Amino acid sequence: MQFGIFTVSDVTTDPTTGRTPDDTERTRAILTIAQHADQAGLDVFATGEHHNPPFVASSPTTMLGYLAGTTENIVLSTSTTLITTNDPVKIAEDYAMLQVISNGRMDLMMGRGNTGPVYPWFGKDIRAGIPLAVENYALLRRLWEEEVVDWEGKFRTPLQGFTSTPRPLDGVPPFVWHGSIRSPQIAEQAAYYGDGFFHNNIFWPIQHTEQMVSLYRSRFEHHGHGRADQAIVGLGGQFFARKNSQDAIDEFRPYFDNAPVYGHGPSMEDFTEQTPLTVGSPQQIIDRYATMRDHVGDYQRQMFLIDHAGLPLKTVLEQIDILAEEIVPALREINDSQRPAGVPSNPPSHAERVAAARAAGAVGEGHVAGEDHWTGSTAEDDRTPAAAGAHTGAAFGL
Repeated sequence: MQFGIFTVSDVTTDPTTGRTPDDTERTRAILTIAQHADQAGLDVFATGEHHNPPFVASSPTTMLGYLAGTTENIVLSTSTTLITTNDPVKIAEDYAMLQVISNGRMDLMMGRGNTGPVYPWFGKDIRAGIPLAVENYALLRRLWEEEVVDWEGKFRTPLQGFTSTPRPLDGVPPFVWHGSIRSPQIAEQAAYYGDGFFHNNIFWPIQHTEQMVSLYRSRFEHHGHGRADQAIVGLGGQFFARKNSQDAIDEFRPYFDNAPVYGHGPSMEDFTEQTPLTVGSPQQIIDRYATMRDHVGDYQRQMFLIDHAGLPLKTVLEQIDILAEEIVPALREINDSQRPAGVPSNPPSHAERVAAARAAGAVGEGHVAGEDHWTGSTAEDDRTPAAAGAHTGAAFGL
């Protein structure tokens, strides 16, 4: 099982000192955090994408491209790449370039983001969020899988004889996650393509997470990609740990109370009861996250948000060490020892995807224009995946 950290890149005043880093300091701190996570032996680092203050991660591929050259082993990812407001041609180019630069040590997560005003900033209509996500990803797949693309849709100018460069590394596109916390259409989209589904449940009760993951798993199997328990699932999470649980609570409370993502709302006690946020000793974090598989089944990636709310860089690096040295080994042993045979322990690596493609004779072969090579359906059709998602989601009360 993979364990890692993600950043939302907020620039927040430290409530204990009154000091606020500037954008440059915060950006460089994020680079240090990712490099430290690599040195500590964590599996994944992911950055969000935001285009408004108080966030600085407006150019994920720039950051990840730099990290590709300054880290050794860690998988570089996003949390998320905005599939709705970025042009799919630019996504195809940027992330194929990152794939080449990192020698396949990357993947990415598609999402619609959590900032409504971003749509008009990039000339899009938020009311078309789901159709944009469906159409743009359908085009992105074709740009990666086909050498020459002729295409016409609803939301961008047509393409005629277009080839996206560079081509994907070894002829195999990056592995894609689809991130959503409340949209069944996106769970359906992930299942339709046989991609990964990431439920960043940091604000949600576990019952909601259960519903979304269950929907994705059932549709994954329906579309013929394997058994439901073989679907690739990732979860978000949050923790703050100290050796003594009361020390953790006392130290983190002022940061929680003033955090831009949840400050001035429910108490820390209420929030930790209702969401995955866990503040306490390493053993308390282990005990809490060891139960996640009881709710969603065996899953492949667990990501934690730990560098937010104005926490000093020194504190964040200490949290990474606690995670890598005390929490991850215990959780990995628990999850891997209970995983049934035939259920993937990790998301597929680039090497595994290349081997699978070669075994299937798919490398170097184009696909029928716009056709999904698993189901024979086209994602631009009204019948899938958004329409199907609306119906399947209704069955779960979503």
